[in-house]
Amino acid sequence: MSNREVVVLSVGGVRFVTQASTLQQFPESRLARMLNNDDWEFKLVNGEFFVDRDGTLFSYIMDFLRTLQVSLPTDFSDYQRLQREAEFYGLYPLADLLSQEHLLKPRLEILEVRFSLQEMQAFFRIFGSCSTTVETLAEQITVFTGQQSGQSWNSPFPSQKPLVPVPLERPSHHDMVFRCGTDYSAGDQFVARYVSIKPDNRKLINGTNVLGLLLDTLLKDGFHLISARTISSEEKVECYSFERMKRPAGLTI
Repeated sequence: MSNREVVVLSVGGVRFVTQASTLQQFPESRLARMLNNDDWEFKLVNGEFFVDRDGTLFSYIMDFLRTLQVSLPTDFSDYQRLQREAEFYGLYPLADLLSQEHLLKPRLEILEVRFSLQEMQAFFRIFGSCSTTVETLAEQITVFTGQQSGQSWNSPFPSQKPLVPVPLERPSHHDMVFRCGTDYSAGDQFVARYVSIKPDNRKLINGTNVLGLLLDTLLKDGFHLISARTISSEEKVECYSFERMKRPAGLTI
């Protein structure tokens, strides 16, 4: 039996098809010994190995054998049961990883967007509880600036003059600041700032449009809007609060 390349298992009535080499990742495990008919828990019936264990949890064990990494859904909660299954199959490296439950559990992530309109400019400040998320978002956002003639707030497109990307302000690892719109310079000249947010390629100058694109980007990235409120009616500062459950990076042996 150890010479077969494809193995079929029925675990608690759930059928799995895999390569023998996958089951032999850990030679001392019961799954590896099973291929030699060396474990009485596994019954060979019509060419399929049958074991009376939890089939749903076994899917995570198969994923571990294929990737050598523990990566669980954000709503997963059966850590102790999965650890027990890993111990049953003799996969002690997996059981050891599962014992680090605090590293595997998803964490609540908070993000706050503050937005204010002042004359022909819009100001944005983004705070995030996870510095990695803020850094990733900062890489998506680009501000372009340039001198424009006779441009105003509602100019739909940048002029043909070249625009220069400028870095975002990063007061700390957990926040960023940027603005868009037009600012009076001299004569009929304006300093115009356009914002682009990947993967959208448009360069937007209208602050309301930028806000809409930013909120849409966050929603598509798995965040949920939990509140929208006005912080200061005099300064027209609005605050949008988001949260999401962030799955940690998979643990690797």
